[in-house]
Amino acid sequence: MADKANSGGMKKSIGFFAALSTVMGTVIGTGVFFKAAAVTDSTGTISLALLVWFLGGVITICAGLTGAELAAAWPETGGLTKYIEHSYGGFWGFLAGWAQAIIYFPANVAAIAIAFGTQFANLFGLAQSWIVPVGLITAFSLVLINWISAKAGGWVTSVALVVKLIPLAVIVLLGFFHSTSVDFSLFPVVAGPHREFWSALGNGLLATMFAYDGWLHVGNIAGEMKNPKKDLPKAIALGIALIMVVYLLVNAVFLYIEPVDHVAGNLNVASDVAKVLFGGVGGKFITIGILISVFGGLNGYTMTGMRIPYAMGKEHKLPFGDVFAKLNKAGVPWAAGLIQYIIAFIMILSGQFDAITNMLIFVIWVFYCMAFAAVIFLRKTQPNLNRPYKVPLFPVIPLIALVGGVFILISTIIQQFVTTMIGVVATAIGIPIYLYLKKKWKYDEPKTKED
Repeated sequence: MADKANSGGMKKSIGFFAALSTVMGTVIGTGVFFKAAAVTDSTGTISLALLVWFLGGVITICAGLTGAELAAAWPETGGLTKYIEHSYGGFWGFLAGWAQAIIYFPANVAAIAIAFGTQFANLFGLAQSWIVPVGLITAFSLVLINWISAKAGGWVTSVALVVKLIPLAVIVLLGFFHSTSVDFSLFPVVAGPHREFWSALGNGLLATMFAYDGWLHVGNIAGEMKNPKKDLPKAIALGIALIMVVYLLVNAVFLYIEPVDHVAGNLNVASDVAKVLFGGVGGKFITIGILISVFGGLNGYTMTGMRIPYAMGKEHKLPFGDVFAKLNKAGVPWAAGLIQYIIAFIMILSGQFDAITNMLIFVIWVFYCMAFAAVIFLRKTQPNLNRPYKVPLFPVIPLIALVGGVFILISTIIQQFVTTMIGVVATAIGIPIYLYLKKKWKYDEPKTKED
């Protein structure tokens, strides 16, 4: 049977497992391997490090359960952009889309591609000069795969997710049976030497938020899901819960095998632990696992990211919108994917990956918090809005997500003020573009769907 197409010409071919795989595959990428170093360096103890990973998961689960209410009410291609637009109006929806389409997704593609290139060079003993070419080729290969069809992109994410969990599972299962001299104490929960507790907690939580980021982007492909109202919230909630379990177990093994001061700041901790568990072959084994994990994460951002400029271009909300809105015969926004890759290409060559990604963590969480607040006030202002899914324990869970998000924003401003302001300015550049396009196309405000 041929795939059923929606009104926009994009085919409804994505089922629950592909959506779940997109959530987990997008989130579980570089963070599970590389953020242990930053979290432990910030906290200084096993107890606080694992508490931070747990709190990050709780905040993200609450965020996912909250955001899923908007995703089910408006299961449209565009994800967060559409939720903000329906809740606050076209101006804020445009800014959310601008930040994601032009900077956020291309920056993530660039950073993850370089991470892949780095691990590839390490695995095969290549010179550092290979990192950028390998990253560029890998990123473009995933653009080509996603051009085939949405199902092909979902298939890559699904396969990568299953394969990437194998080395993680082996490490967890064998890690706790390995003898260790580490004092693995979970209580009392304290910060390490020369660290203030709340500052250590905030810095560690910021690091975990980057590792957990990507949970909402499955909403970008809602318009291509077979049953989005049922499958989308379930994929988000279950996916995040499983991710938290994986992160806790993997980091517990790292800290069980290696002393805290060996984990802190050590980007090769996964390989070091693998060598302890499996011997000399272990380093190569875990590097292959990292490559698969990073590849799957890169595909997730490639697949979901190209839907943002497509949705905006279709509504004439980007310059040269007709180009962004082009679909190929498979119903895939190939032009949006190509433009996203070109921006990522430039970012890869610039070398400013961490700075760009860090500044957008603040920007994206501003819009996340706006989405959490929208769930609360829309219950009052639009009580008849069609809600196939409602966040449980309302308003407790949305408030946890909102308070956690505000804490993240405040911590980011304190710790990274300059990059935060750069992110605000980069987003604000979209304001004159919005005003020009609004005047040219005379936008209508989005209509809500009420019974």
